Amino acid sequence: MNKHRQNPFIHAMRGILETARTERNFKIHLICAIVAVAAGSWFRLSTSDWLWITFCIALVFALELLNTALEAVVDLLSPASHPLAKKAKDAAAGAVLIGAIFALIVGASIFLPKLGHFFFD
Repeated sequence: MNKHRQNPFIHAMRGILETARTERNFKIHLICAIVAVAAGSWFRLSTSDWLWITFCIALVFALELLNTALEAVVDLLSPASHPLAKKAKDAAAGAVLIGAIFALIVGASIFLPKLGHFFFD
């Protein structure tokens, strides 16, 4: 079949679903996203708060997908342990960590005041 006639969204969805099925950290991020969306619905977030929350969710998912892709390519090209392979994998994991910390900071700045009002007002 001609590659140009294939639907790229099918391949993209397959990549997302396969990563969600096989990667523990993606599952953790997915659970956190579900909790954030549920909490956002409960607290009736403003539009700007929703934009920040959805940006953070998309950012962390995208970084996790890129990390998974990079790890797969590195494992394919360098099945044996190699310092440059480790460096690439560690850098990609670091990118995910930075995104997750950013998401945590944004989430805390949005939800902590709302939780304070809920419990103490």
